[in-house]
Amino acid sequence: MNDHGTRIPPTERSTGERLKRSAGNLAAGAAGAAMLVIVLVAGMWAIEIADYVLPGDFNEYGIRSWNVEGLGGIFLAPFLHAGFGHLMANSLPLLILGFLAALRGLGRFLLASLIIIVISGLGVWFTSSPYVVTVGASGLVFGYFGFVLARGLFDRRILDILIGIGVAVAYYSIIWGVLPGEAGISWQGHLFGLVGGILAAWVLRRKREALPAY
Repeated sequence: MNDHGTRIPPTERSTGERLKRSAGNLAAGAAGAAMLVIVLVAGMWAIEIADYVLPGDFNEYGIRSWNVEGLGGIFLAPFLHAGFGHLMANSLPLLILGFLAALRGLGRFLLASLIIIVISGLGVWFTSSPYVVTVGASGLVFGYFGFVLARGLFDRRILDILIGIGVAVAYYSIIWGVLPGEAGISWQGHLFGLVGGILAAWVLRRKREALPAY
């Protein structure tokens, strides 16, 4: 009962408790998501600085298409960049979209990242010209974009749907990056990154509770 002696229905109490618990989980998830994505981008900057300072060229470890030895670059290419300008162009969207992608749990985010990296990398390896080396985190950027857009549709959470709409409005122009265009830009990485993000949202979708049989 409240201060005026009015009984609060159990359903209202449980709804309020769920909302409070959801808000608390989202706040904790936001802090963890921000920390993880900042560390991820900081690591990319550290690698690029090391590549600039040390002898040799780290980009040799990128994805070398149609070369079996180049398959290992699928897991390294997202952390390598063709100079600081390339890294700067990826950093801000990676921070924003990566943060939004990580809001629903770090484990889910890491699994989504793995799916995106593999799908994007294999797509680049199979569809690029033979022996071309591809590096950069743009596949992850497009992957997180697709993941955030599709997550709301598959999970059917209002907040995720609203986040997806906001991302679509803010970043709709990047969708043109999946089409062949400027020389030296891997549209293949963009396209298959987007596909990987949507696939990850479906694979990692929230499981529905089974309805009772009557």
